[in-house]
Amino acid sequence: MPEPQTLVRYRWDGIRLNDWFNKQGGRDRIIDWLGLDSKINSVLTDAWSRTKDYWNAGSSFFARFQLTGWRRLVNEAASESFTLAMGGFVLLYAAALPALLEFDESKFQTGKFAVKFLDINGNELGKRGILHNDSVPLAEIPDALIKATLATEDRRFFEHYGIDVYGTLRALATNVQANEVVQGGSTLTQQLAKNLFLSSERSLERKIKELFLSFLLESRYSKREILKLYFDRAYMGGGAFGVEAAAQYYFGKSVREVTMPEAALMAGLFKAPAKYAPHVNLAASRARTNEVLDNLVEAGFYTAGQVQAARLNPAKTIDNRVATSPDWFLDWAYDEVQRLAEGKGQYVLTARTTVDMNLQRHSDEAINAALRKDGRSNRINAGAMVVMETDGAVRAITGGPDYGESQFNRATKAKRQPGSSFKVYVYAAALENGYSPESSVRDASRSCGPRGWSPQNYGGGHGSGGRMPLWLALAKSYNTVAAELSFAVGREKVIEMTQRLGITGVKKTCSMALGDGGISIIEHVGGIATFANGGKLARPYGILDITTSKGDLLYSRERDEGERPQVVDPKVAGQMNWMMQKVVEEGTGQAAKLDFTYSAGKTGTSTGPKDAWFVGFTGKYVAGVWLGNDDNRPMSGGSRGVTGGQFAAPIWHNFMAVAHTDMNIPPIPGIAIHPVQMAEQARIAELRAAEIAAGNISASTLDGKPTSAMSDQTRDTLKKLAVALRKASGISEPPGSTTGSIPSNAPDQKSAPVAPPAPQPSKQGALPSPSFASTTETARRGIH
Repeated sequence: MPEPQTLVRYRWDGIRLNDWFNKQGGRDRIIDWLGLDSKINSVLTDAWSRTKDYWNAGSSFFARFQLTGWRRLVNEAASESFTLAMGGFVLLYAAALPALLEFDESKFQTGKFAVKFLDINGNELGKRGILHNDSVPLAEIPDALIKATLATEDRRFFEHYGIDVYGTLRALATNVQANEVVQGGSTLTQQLAKNLFLSSERSLERKIKELFLSFLLESRYSKREILKLYFDRAYMGGGAFGVEAAAQYYFGKSVREVTMPEAALMAGLFKAPAKYAPHVNLAASRARTNEVLDNLVEAGFYTAGQVQAARLNPAKTIDNRVATSPDWFLDWAYDEVQRLAEGKGQYVLTARTTVDMNLQRHSDEAINAALRKDGRSNRINAGAMVVMETDGAVRAITGGPDYGESQFNRATKAKRQPGSSFKVYVYAAALENGYSPESSVRDASRSCGPRGWSPQNYGGGHGSGGRMPLWLALAKSYNTVAAELSFAVGREKVIEMTQRLGITGVKKTCSMALGDGGISIIEHVGGIATFANGGKLARPYGILDITTSKGDLLYSRERDEGERPQVVDPKVAGQMNWMMQKVVEEGTGQAAKLDFTYSAGKTGTSTGPKDAWFVGFTGKYVAGVWLGNDDNRPMSGGSRGVTGGQFAAPIWHNFMAVAHTDMNIPPIPGIAIHPVQMAEQARIAELRAAEIAAGNISASTLDGKPTSAMSDQTRDTLKKLAVALRKASGISEPPGSTTGSIPSNAPDQKSAPVAPPAPQPSKQGALPSPSFASTTETARRGIH
């Protein structure tokens, strides 16, 4: 407690301070608190008084409009209806917006180009586009075909506005009675919307888009225009689009000349051309034709007596048993032709392509065999595959299990999550930024984003925290390491890497390194092909040259395309290839291992699992396999669920096993030659040495210069004959043209390309030698 003297001093100082404050004017001079309080009270009281006056005045005014009894009920109902209508309008707009974004009037210009496609040897493969002189006006299409189509597909076509509610209910009742889908409810307008803008996936989202697109088509085009578009765009089987092409394919004549039984057969093809085509199943085609004839009678278009002759004399088709058309490839190649020929003023064209029909057949068989074997039990209904050479020349495209059932090209149009197969680009970016295959990395990752997302490895767990070399992390497909690499290197650099390789649409997200964004199969395979190509850009291409109807060269890849740029350092490409080989040798992709050559690649499985991938290559071919569902439903999951290593990699292996018909396989950059290939090369060298010793061949054929099976005399004779024919036809040879001539140094079709040497890494980045373990080694097989 303070002493008394101290208290006295404090009290005396306080008195002196108070006197000074009052002498200077005190609190009255600084703030008049009493006056301020009075003003605040006065203002608030006045404001409250005025507010009550206004409220009373407003209440008195609106009291004049007070409704009672039935008038009040009507007013309430109208107000609620208006509110609900505005809410419904907002929801309707939100539902219609995706469909409006799908609408693209350029899709109506499919017939702008008429293209005939040839293989590399000049054999015709098929046609795309609608020939200008073959686009038959609606007035010239036989009445029997129009009525057969309307009776079977949409009897109330001229009465509804895109959606036939009555027809949908009738089809629903019929299907319920039959306990199966025997009648469809889609109108012609809905079918046209699906054919032009949408895929064939069975989902509510697609049906909603189809609904609004039908309304949009009906508002923009007349009924006759819609019917004409339907006849021109529908797929009719055998690679034929439109009724004119179908009439030529099945009957060898114009659609103008088809009879009633022929019209009934064609009308039956709209539903499922692969199922009801007469060349595929004659019995099913005849049954479907009779069903169409019954529909004509039920709809009142013809009497039973008028169709009886068509029943007794069914349509006879011409023999069109030719090699299967590579329809998936031709659809993509047609888009390529339109891009290359746009703005050049030529529309009737012939394009020579890169497709290999043997590889195309093997690709189709590999996908369909796998779906038949494992599809139903694992809830997989779709698959796709793209095959190309290491420079990007596309040799085969399988866009789905059945082109007749759905023409949606999953290989080129679908954007699917690549899963762990995307990690290739993450690791490549890491190699460019100071990492090496032997760099030590940790099985752990930092969190990302406001919600603290952190990656989990396949099977659960956020990583053990143990350390391992970079190549092993890729081989075992650890999600934690891939995510941490993307954070450490910078996700912007990973995106820049994908853009360099020709992959579009990758977005910066926390889980980007795990392949959470959609990319197309053909882009993904092209990106991987760049590494197989030693780092040179391998942008996919399918057109070698394009000529006009007069024989003039409109486009030549050799002439018009420049040197492929080096987009990845050869050393980085070699290191990446070696690491991807480890995926096949010791990691998750062991099911893709070949016993006659080295292979490299990466497995991928998206969340769900909804997508299963394997993308890989040998020294000769690059291929990507995808499995999934069109409606994005998950496949079988769990401990024995679908993974890229378990399902996609075996498909890739089965294809590659038959795709390589000889040992003429170049080495993969960064990877040594396989022992089997080395032994085969030694055997061939011994045989050639024996042939030279016996005098059967000359040593000059082994000097590295390609040989030709055609003699110089034969070549000169053919050249002179071609020139003479052109002169006789009155066709002048274009400047610089080599038409009719065969280069003297053109290699024979069977001649082997010279294998490029594998790049040798510097000592600082030297790679460990690939393991030559026995092919019976099956330990540590991954299934990711």
